[in-house]
Amino acid sequence: MDPAQRPRAAFVAASAMLFSLAAPGAADAQQASGAYPSRPIRLLVPFAPGGPTDFIARVMAGRMAERLGQPVVIDNRAGASGNIAIQTVARALPDGHTLLFSSSNLVSNPALAAKAPFDPVRDFAPISYVAVAPNILFVHPSVPARSVAEWVAWAKTQGSRLSYASPGTGTTPHLACEALRSAAGLQMAQVPYQGAGPAVAAVLGNQVPVGCTAIPPTVPHAKSGALRAIAVTSAKRSAVLPDVPTLAESGFPGVIADNLQGLLAPAGTPQAVIRRLHEEVRAILAEPDIRDRLLAAGFDLHASTPETFARIIREETERYGKIIREAGIRSEQ
Repeated sequence: MDPAQRPRAAFVAASAMLFSLAAPGAADAQQASGAYPSRPIRLLVPFAPGGPTDFIARVMAGRMAERLGQPVVIDNRAGASGNIAIQTVARALPDGHTLLFSSSNLVSNPALAAKAPFDPVRDFAPISYVAVAPNILFVHPSVPARSVAEWVAWAKTQGSRLSYASPGTGTTPHLACEALRSAAGLQMAQVPYQGAGPAVAAVLGNQVPVGCTAIPPTVPHAKSGALRAIAVTSAKRSAVLPDVPTLAESGFPGVIADNLQGLLAPAGTPQAVIRRLHEEVRAILAEPDIRDRLLAAGFDLHASTPETFARIIREETERYGKIIREAGIRSEQ
């Protein structure tokens, strides 16, 4: 190389190096400037289609796509009690293009295994606690019970033959049923499915006589009489099925378990992206048609800030971890 060109070459190389080192900051600035999203967003749901988490994720995804100007594609990854979907997002590139819409298995699953498959606090950037749905205990119409007292009396006649459908091991419906089984002195075996949709279908088909899931997928069947609602597991009655009592009202005050629904990104996702997504969630849940649709399905809406959702995740992880350890529940995966 011509000696006269060496200073210029060194300057170009140094400039390139400085540019490469500044790239992450430039990417953050690009996100902050409104360039996000730059391609379709993949939204993972840790359950099969047809359940409450899938339902609300699809409602949100449709409006998010319209508002963000990019497709938001639902990716149902059922299996391993939801861990497949949750771990996939935890390991994804933290650029806001791979997101998780999770239920309470986010906070209950770590306590189910000898080695936690993920850390709900460390591995994720919370976006919003979107909604909550009470769980509901329901039966096939052939079961001769219309109240909790009648159901407990009937269940005791079944002995060890009695089984119930749940959305999966470690889900809040499973934990609620195990608490009820213990409090009522029942012999009742769980039949875990890969989401509320398949669990509801099993009871509709009388493959399993009893089910416990989040309330949304049961509402039309309970109203039509295809299923009989016995009780909800929330602290208060559900506005969508106001005639169905709580378990607390029915003599079991210690059995309270709701089902959170939240949107998260991988840890390390730029704050500009998190804020943008939170604002979109807040705006979507303020739309009257969206609110009416979700309230009618049985959800209570929240649209919390990322900071509030982070606090809820910490508290719920501790609470459900204690319940699972005391009950000795372990994942079958």
